Amino acid sequence: MRPDLILWDWNGTLLDDVALCNDALNRLLARYGYPQRYDREGYRAVFGFPVQEYYARAGFDFARHSFDELAVSFMDDYIPASAACPLADGARDALDAFAAAGLRQVILSASPVTTLRRQVEERGVARYFDRLLGLGDIYAKSKVDLGLAYLRETGFDPGRAVMIGDSVHDFEVAQALGVACVLQSGGHQSAAALRATGAPVTPGLREAAQWILEGGNKDV
Repeated sequence: MRPDLILWDWNGTLLDDVALCNDALNRLLARYGYPQRYDREGYRAVFGFPVQEYYARAGFDFARHSFDELAVSFMDDYIPASAACPLADGARDALDAFAAAGLRQVILSASPVTTLRRQVEERGVARYFDRLLGLGDIYAKSKVDLGLAYLRETGFDPGRAVMIGDSVHDFEVAQALGVACVLQSGGHQSAAALRATGAPVTPGLREAAQWILEGGNKDV
């Protein structure tokens, strides 16, 4: 069944910021005197939500430096550098395909809403979205509350909505919202980690859009 609503994750899904986040993590480790560094696959292996647990897996000692201090330092590095991040491969094609099909599109992101709005506008894609849902601070705690509030406000049937993301957390959010989920493996977590959720996993956004628009009636 074709949905009425697409709930998009932003970072690592529509915005290709994986290399930047990997580099910013390594710079943060260096800045605070940690010896370990992560290549792309190592980064994707430790990344996840909650962010505080991801930082702990990466090796930060909160007894030495608080999570709040580390999060602020990371974002001070990430935000200005993110202006150079492109849209993910296939993002415009997927957005166009859903728009042509008459589906409503919303971004549901753990980014601060001011950062999200700026990043979307910088890339000229704001026109695709009915709403940009982002958090009020930099600590990335609850996309679930945002999504539930949006569904209540609009009256959308969760059974006619699909979340598209790139992380295990996006699947968990979709489960909490009662919506379907499709994960694409070009973002912040590996295909193996995503497949362990049991959700459909595609190699990219074009394939995700095609699978959704065809009603999810074939294996991916």
